[in-house]
Parts: sequence; structure tokens; C-alpha cells
Amino acid sequence: MLRIAGVDEVGVAPTCGPVVAAAVIMAPDCRRIPGVRDSKTLSAAQRERLDPIIRRRAVAVGVGAASVAEIDRLNIYHATHLAMRRAIGHLGGHDHVLVDGNRIAGFEGHVGTYTSIVDGDATCYSIACASIVAKVVRDRLMRLLAARYPAYGWEHNAGYATAAHREALRRLGPTPFHRRSFAPVQAAVHGIQMDLPLGTGAVVDLDREFVAGLAELIDIGGQVRTESR
Repeated sequence: MLRIAGVDEVGVAPTCGPVVAAAVIMAPDCRRIPGVRDSKTLSAAQRERLDPIIRRRAVAVGVGAASVAEIDRLNIYHATHLAMRRAIGHLGGHDHVLVDGNRIAGFEGHVGTYTSIVDGDATCYSIACASIVAKVVRDRLMRLLAARYPAYGWEHNAGYATAAHREALRRLGPTPFHRRSFAPVQAAVHGIQMDLPLGTGAVVDLDREFVAGLAELIDIGGQVRTESR
């Protein structure tokens, strides 16, 4: 059986939190799960219902992420592809990759042969499965972070720059999990001077904390990796 993986990501646009990717291999002759489609068209309850079914029926599922520190260091474009490569790396082997979106410079050198499919999460079954898994993982992580930083509404906005989130940024300034390379966060940093741990050691600590939380959510233990490109 050819192991063809569908890959998708979530969390490119938010102003805080990691970018998360999932890779899913489904058997070529599998019976499709009713209701699986682009995660953006599903409610949170629908995604939570479908996620365990996808995991049970999949040949393999891999989840990867890039932390806030990596996003700020690499930029969101490269950090997103890093998260995708990590997700693919957790599959235990693959023959081909289907990626949502456009061609990615240098991607083949890391993952082997792949096909890019514009709007793949709406037209390709395995990519749609991956989009649901990635979205569920990231939303759960943002809810955990929201319990520690309740003023920003992350349990509702998942880190996107809603009006309420922007107002909290203006009023309170950014948290260590805000992406300082993003314009709304830069505006808050320039508007409010805060005593935050921005040294190299703090970045390492934040990465470790992020990895621990992500490992607990997706149940892959020490397999979560945060090495740079």
C-alpha cells in the first residue's frame, strides 16, 4: 500500500500561539468519514467529534508545531513549513505528500516528492482530515493558555486579532506567547513598556513549556521536536 499523506496547518494568521500542522495517511480504499471537510467550515463541536474518528481510522497521524520563538526568529512562512516537516516526520514513513496550498521552495529536499493542491483542504480527503486534527490540537492548546492569561479571550478567538483581543493588547500589553514580529503586537509593545523576559534563556524556557503542553495534548510524548531548520 502506498503511504500518501495529506498535510495541512492552522495558526498562520493569529497574533499569538504556535503554528500547528498535521499529516494524515488514509488507506486508499478507505470508507470516508461522513462530515469530514475543510476544518474552517466545521463548528468546534463537529471538529471535536471527528478528530478521534480520524485518528482511529487513519493508517498514521503526525502532528508538528513551531513555537512563538521560532515564528519570530524564522518568520511565519518558514515556521509553518517547519511545522509541516515535523508533522510528516512523525508518520513513521511515507511515499508521497499532498500539501494544501502552493509549491514550497526547497520542501522536496526535506520530505521527498510532494504535490501542492490549492484549496486542498476543501478538495482532498486526507488534507481535510489533517486540517481537522491540526485545528483541534491548536484550539486545545490555546484554551490551556487562556486559563493562564484569561484577559485575551484565547478560548474564543484562538489568538486571532479580534477587536476584544486587540483591546486587551492595548490595555495590558503582550504576553510571552504573543508573536512580537506581528504588527498588532509590535504596536502594543511600542505603546506599553513591560518588564517581560525577552532574553535568550527566557526563549528557551518558553519553548520547553510549549513542548510539554503540546506533548500532553497530542499524546506523542518525547517525539515532539523543536529543533530549528
